[in-house]
Amino acid sequence: MTKPRIIQTPGAPTPRGHYSQGIVHGGLVYVAGQLPLDPVSGEVVGDSPREQAVRTLRNTEAVLVAGGSGLDRVLSLTIYITDERHWGDVNDAVAEVFGAYRPARAIIPILPLRGGAVLEVQAVGAVV
Repeated sequence: MTKPRIIQTPGAPTPRGHYSQGIVHGGLVYVAGQLPLDPVSGEVVGDSPREQAVRTLRNTEAVLVAGGSGLDRVLSLTIYITDERHWGDVNDAVAEVFGAYRPARAIIPILPLRGGAVLEVQAVGAVV
């Protein structure tokens, strides 16, 4: 059995806990929950839910690409939002970033996140 490969890319924020940005195994990339953080400063980016969603999806994309996948290979996207009123803005950001491609997706309301972040995204993508 092949050992899982840990993903570490400067294109996404460095994990602040005991986890990896992502794992590649069995032809899939598993992306850990990404927040709307600047990869360099680690600070929350974006004043609006839409801006935060775009930053979060770009962080997710960086991990996918580092793992040999991409947005067009995302099989499943799980989005956690702190307020259901953000659904429309987040949905618009997903449409902007993914274009015509529509991965399977769930949006789940949660309690507040740290630093004023309004969403967190997890993804599973196929390796190219």
